Parts: sequence; C-alpha cells; structure tokens
Amino acid sequence: MHGDADIAAIGALVADRGRARILLALGDGRALPATVLADEAGVAASTASAHLSRLVEGGLLSAERHGRHRYFRLAGPEVGELIESLARISPAAPVRSLKQGNKAHAVRFARTCYDHLAGMLGTKLMEALLEREVLTGGDGVFDPASADADRLAAPGYDVDYRLTRAGVHDLEAFGIDFGTLPPRRPLVRYCVDWSEQRHHLAGSLGAAIAVRMMELGWVRRAHRSRALHVSATGYVGLREQFGIDLSPR
Repeated sequence: MHGDADIAAIGALVADRGRARILLALGDGRALPATVLADEAGVAASTASAHLSRLVEGGLLSAERHGRHRYFRLAGPEVGELIESLARISPAAPVRSLKQGNKAHAVRFARTCYDHLAGMLGTKLMEALLEREVLTGGDGVFDPASADADRLAAPGYDVDYRLTRAGVHDLEAFGIDFGTLPPRRPLVRYCVDWSEQRHHLAGSLGAAIAVRMMELGWVRRAHRSRALHVSATGYVGLREQFGIDLSPR
C-alpha cells in the first residue's frame, strides 16, 4: 500500500537555489547540456552534475544522450506547471544589475511556459481569443478573492474554456492543423500566469499556436533565457491577426 503524496520530497528538490535555477532555465521545455545548466545555476560543473542527478532521480528531469553529451529537460508538462505555480507564490528575486533587470523584464514580457506562450504576450493572446470568441467559457481573469475564481484546490483546471466552431475556422486560417494535434493531450487548458496574474492558454492548442508563431518568425527564443523576442513582423502579425498591440511605446 502507498500513503499520501510525499510533497516534502519534491520540496527538498526545489529548495536548493542551484537546482531551482536549473529548473527555471529548463522551464521553456528545451533540452540543455550540463555545461550550460552549470552556468545558469552559477555553480561548478561537479556541483551541477550532482544537482542534475538528484533532479533526474526525483522525476523532475529526464536525460538524453546526443553523441558524447547528455542533455536534460523537464520530465513533462506537469513539471512546467509546478514551476509556474511556485513562481506565482514566490517573492521576486532581487535585481542587482542592469543585465539582470533587462532579463527579468524580458521574461515577464514574453516567454514560454513549458511549450506554450506566457507572460504579457501569453495573457494578451488569451484575452484576444476570448474577445474574438475563438474561445469561450471564462474571462481570462484570475481573482483569488472572488467566489467565481479558480479554486485553490485545482488551479488551472476549473474554468471550462472551450474552442468554438468559429475559433476552429479562424485558427485553421492562421495555420493550425488540428488533425496533427496529439489526441491524448487536452486541447484546451490554461495556467495562471505568475507574472501577470491572469490566464494564459496551455494544452495542445496553446503549444500549436506557439509553434506556429515561431514558424512565422513572429517570436524567437532568447539565447540563454526562457524569454521570447518578438520580431518587427511579429508585432504587425499579432496586431493584424489577433488585435494584440504590444508595440513598444
């Protein structure tokens, strides 16, 4: 027989700042080598190796070999959801340099949450999909003080967002091929965005939209960050396709 969930075991894994930085660095779903993750965590290679071993053994990371090198990634979308949930209730890390400030701003402006869009870009997209009735079922707002808000016992799963028929047509015109989406993964899910405190779109549809924007060159991944850079073409496309104005003032 098994007892109740041992959340202390996961808590012990993420309690170390070095391991926490590794998890944050992998929060966009990419696989990265140990050398890069050591640099992200600010620790020696031997220390990073020990951290990575613990995270793999604990089920938070998976490892894969490419040639002589091992690459690490989050073990699944549920780990990405864990990171986003922890970030939502965590205090902001202190910013001690202009470089750190620029990186923090970029992550809050546009990033990936595992494999879907987050930050201001992600929440503005969710807002636009609701306004245009591509999605229906909620208003995109997270208000923990409201009786109608997400129940804390089930954050991210109790607002019943649904894709409309008009939404299918609009997104097919955008380039989403619904026939290729994984059948076992829920089509529409959402996360409570930790930096914006609103909902952003997850599920296979959220992932497909993120991939399509990258294919179009609207967004590209930052070199050493979860952040996404929006291109000049992306600012125009977001405005024309979804009515989203993110242009810098």
